[in-house]
Amino acid sequence: MFRAFRPLIFQLDAERAHWLTVQALARAPWAAGWTGEVVDDPVTVMGLRFRNRVGLAAGMDKDGIALKGWHGLGFGFAEVGTVTPRAQPGNPKPRVFRDVGNEAIINRLGFNNGGVDACVQRVAAHRAAGMLVGINIGRNKDTRAEQAVDDYRYGFEAAYPVADYITINISSPNTPGLRDLQAEAALDTLLAALAETRARLADAQSVYRPMLLKLAPDLDDAGIRSAADIALKHGIDGFIATNTTIARPPGLSPGVAGEAGGLSGPPLATQARHVLRTLRAACGPEVPLIGVGGIDGPQAARARIADGADLIQLYTGLVYHGPGLVARLARALRES
Repeated sequence: MFRAFRPLIFQLDAERAHWLTVQALARAPWAAGWTGEVVDDPVTVMGLRFRNRVGLAAGMDKDGIALKGWHGLGFGFAEVGTVTPRAQPGNPKPRVFRDVGNEAIINRLGFNNGGVDACVQRVAAHRAAGMLVGINIGRNKDTRAEQAVDDYRYGFEAAYPVADYITINISSPNTPGLRDLQAEAALDTLLAALAETRARLADAQSVYRPMLLKLAPDLDDAGIRSAADIALKHGIDGFIATNTTIARPPGLSPGVAGEAGGLSGPPLATQARHVLRTLRAACGPEVPLIGVGGIDGPQAARARIADGADLIQLYTGLVYHGPGLVARLARALRES
């Protein structure tokens, strides 16, 4: 079905096609019929039991409006967001660009979302039974650098009652100054504050929520190791490798390569895999890692597990290969 409709979908503006897809899934929790199979391959990571290793990456469903649809497609978990304390429109349009020949996307959306409180209400009301949901949090574009910690603390406190895990996004290239939080002193301050916040919330609510850190693929090895050391010092439970890249590898479509924003899809895969392997070496065998970026088929999924990932996430691969990709990857990982 996806192969039949893809030419029509790709005639639409990329962002509009994205929006219509999420809206359709929000109204179609029966979407399992699109895949033909929901793969049961349970695995326990961070104390959470995932029905399989294939998850939805943050950015596809920023506001958490299609949770039952993602569950119906067979995902083992879904990560919604990035959400910010206050609703914001994001960057001016156009801001999403396809490079069809490379099955890549460049986006500069800029955390367009309806705010963390609205997202939390949807997650509480509409999640599917048995579906694990992570909430990815960031800061508002107009928040001054010295107040960034307050934005993350607000998002963390709002998400804590309903999220199965919470991801700290300091690695998007589309919010000015956000990646500065990956620097040693800024990261240390931020994670110290969130560790204190989690300890307080865990005590008050009698539940422990895992906290993950999502890193950029553009960090050098020293930066990756430094971020890992600081994060582990403050009790981070795992890492997501990686966000989109500001690099422009050779071979991109000239009409797309000049656009500002983060690049995703297969051209990102080499960088994302390098960060994942470097994190695994820095963290040892026990720290949970989620691999994302350029996973477009069973071979790529198995390679990411071999690189050290415990779970994987999809975004751009889903755009180009359709909902059947979820079951194909989950089945490949189960068989291997």
